[in-house]
Order: sequence, then C-alpha cells, then structure tokens
Amino acid sequence: MKHWGRRGALAWLLWPASLAFGVVVIVRRFLYRIKILGSKHPGVPVIVVGNLTAGGSGKTPLVLRIAELLREHQWKPGIVARGYGGSAAMKGGAPREANIASDPAEVGDEPILLARRGGCPVWVAPERSAACRALREQHPECDVIVTDDGLQHYALARDIEICVVDGRGFGNGFLLPAGPLRELPSRLSSVDAVVTHESADVKGYKMQLQGEALVRVTDAHDVRPAKSFAGQKVHAVAGIGDPKRFFLHLARFGMQPVPHPFPDHHRFRAEELDFGDGEPVVMTEKDAVKCKRFAKANHWVFPVSASLDPAFERWLLEKLSGSQTA
Repeated sequence: MKHWGRRGALAWLLWPASLAFGVVVIVRRFLYRIKILGSKHPGVPVIVVGNLTAGGSGKTPLVLRIAELLREHQWKPGIVARGYGGSAAMKGGAPREANIASDPAEVGDEPILLARRGGCPVWVAPERSAACRALREQHPECDVIVTDDGLQHYALARDIEICVVDGRGFGNGFLLPAGPLRELPSRLSSVDAVVTHESADVKGYKMQLQGEALVRVTDAHDVRPAKSFAGQKVHAVAGIGDPKRFFLHLARFGMQPVPHPFPDHHRFRAEELDFGDGEPVVMTEKDAVKCKRFAKANHWVFPVSASLDPAFERWLLEKLSGSQTA
C-alpha cells in the first residue's frame, strides 16, 4: 500500500492500531517461547525462509535455489507453503499437494511454481505443521523441509531461520496496518541468517535474481534471448510484492516496458491482459501460472533464478548437518 512508504497522515492515523498489533506480536511470541503455546516439529530438519514485511521479497526464488542446493548434496527436500491466493490457505483448510496440474485458485500461484521448478513435493495448508505432517506421510523419503514464508508461524518448530530483505527495506518502519512490518527489524538479530536482495542498508548474505530469456506462455519450447526484445515496446505485467523491480529488470535489456502493476497474488482475467495493440505482454512466472489457461501467442514469461553468495551456501549446508547431530 502506498502509505507504507512514508509516515504521512494515513500512517499516523493508523499508528494506534499498529501499537496494538505490536503488543499482540510480542505477547504471542513470548507465549511460544515459554511453551504456553505449543510448537510441533515434523521430525526432520526444518528451514524457514521468511521476511518481516507484508508482500513478496524474493522468498520463492530463494526457496527454489535452496531446494536445488540440497538435492545437489544428496538431501531429499520437501517444500511447504500456505498457498496464499488459493482456497487451501483459508483457515481450517486441509493440507493438499500442489503440482503442475493444480488449480491456482485452490493452492495459490507460488506453490505451483515451486512444484514446477523445485524438483520435490510441495504441500500447502494454513497450518504449516499439518502440511509438514501430510508431506512426510505421503513422501517418507523427504529428510528436510523448506518453508516458503512462515517466519511468524511459530506453531511450526524450526531448526534454521532465514530472513529475506529486499530493496524496499522496512518501508516507513511502522507495524501493520500503518506500515508494512509484521515484526520489528530487531527480529533480525534472532534469525540464523539474513539474505539481502538489492538492499544496501541491511547487512547479510547477498542474493541476485538472474534471467536472460523469455519463454512464450503458449509454447514452452519457444525460448528467446531477452536482448532480442531490445528497443521494442512491451506490456510489462506484474502482480508481485514489488512490481517496479520487474519493470526495471526488463528495461535493463533495452526493452521499452509499459508498466501494468497489479496487487500481489492478483487473480487475472483475460480482458486485463488485452491492451489492444498486439504488442508483447511480458509477465512474471508467478503471474503466468494464473494466466496460462487464457494465454495468447503474444504472451511471454520471464523466468528468474536466485544466485547466492557461495559463503551462504556453505554456511547452510554446515548448519543443516549440525542440526542432524544436535
């Protein structure tokens, strides 16, 4: 939301509600710490990838790279997510597996992307511990679980906490609803690692999102270098936490993007992508998942992958090995 970027009149008007939210956050975490509220552990190491702000910050590409790294070192990971934007994320929803044939209206957009590229089982549920339990029952070979989001989901016990901070930082510094924060920035001191993406103000391991090619949504075999679209007008569509980041990424390849920002996890309709001129429409992978059923020949997706600091990858593998013997 626009008022999250500065301490304007609306932010100050909502500030008392933020104070109340902060009290709830502190009390809730304290109750988990002294074990009045219980946390469940699935019996295998759990790596939580989350953030402090509402909205996306690059967690999903990081989860994909972590899953890939684990497979490279003979681990058998599974992924758990809430399934934001899908009916499975509703309170009381039963765990269900997400795969490439799943309906994003049921399991959300990110879990389908995770299933398509993660190379491992993906389960979703609002209660992460229930999703972990279902995943292990159906896939007993899994020996480590990675959660996409869930830093504040203390009902799931975890072995490793990783917090992602992107270029937006902490906005106006207020907690919800006056600002974007779910927890105060001081929470960073208690996580195991901080991964920064286009953020110069926070210390942590560096992550970069890289992509060099566009893929036609209607034909995954039609892959073209992004630079081949240089000098061309394209309609840039992004329903993610920070659409501006995507638009700037396209511009770096010489494209002339016409920005079309949408809310995070937006459920697209066909008419919303009809701009009347036949020019290429370029979208994120997360958005393409929801648009595939009505995609046209001029619709393209720009896949990106996370490139991580090698020191982070070494640290994670060592930390994970230590959690087995602890």
